[in-house]
Amino acid sequence: MKPNENWFDALPGDRLLAEVSLWSANLLAIGADMDRIDSYADLYHLDVADGHFSPALLFFPDLVKAIRSSTSKPLHVHLMAQDDILSDQIDQFADAGADLVSIHVENATIGRAIDKICEHGMRAGIVLTVDAPVPSIVEHLNRVSFVPLLGTRIGVKGQGLDERALEQLLEARQIIDSQQHTTRTVLAADGAIREHTVPGLRLAGADAVVMGSLALGEKNLDARMEWIRKMPGGA
Repeated sequence: MKPNENWFDALPGDRLLAEVSLWSANLLAIGADMDRIDSYADLYHLDVADGHFSPALLFFPDLVKAIRSSTSKPLHVHLMAQDDILSDQIDQFADAGADLVSIHVENATIGRAIDKICEHGMRAGIVLTVDAPVPSIVEHLNRVSFVPLLGTRIGVKGQGLDERALEQLLEARQIIDSQQHTTRTVLAADGAIREHTVPGLRLAGADAVVMGSLALGEKNLDARMEWIRKMPGGA
């Protein structure tokens, strides 16, 4: 199963996007969680980490391939990998069915990695952490579709939102809006996505939020997703 080739252009631009992180799914029953959430998700977020660039070891290609077989929603691979394996990892996740691969602005081979992602016909993204200078995205903006901003420490769940995240998000929003590009760039907030943080992230300019337990742990998905979709924007 694959999304339509124009999936990115079809993403709603008039509301907050729900990007559902399967790291927060029941890992013994991912399929069941996907069945429950699929109609509400705009896309899925799959964290991939090598245990070096990030302290965690997370999703692997065969698992992503299995997820691909279960949904036609776009799959966004957030790739946290060292430069010496980055190119090979991009190849593997392209073969597994990823539609979008985001790499970190700290990767020294970011330019070549974006080339590789695009060669596979995937969309590219560049991830900012709160420690990374936001203007570092400028030279790559005309080649990427997503800019996720990670508002927590990389590869660790359950943290609070870093106090710098809103300011960084605002700066990224201003930079994206100031660029004279004809292509769309989605600014996504990732990390510490909770009921009390989403309004501020949206007002700071987020086009999407990476929802973990806020979606997968919610009993009333109709109400939760209506709340997300009606969240007023700001910046």
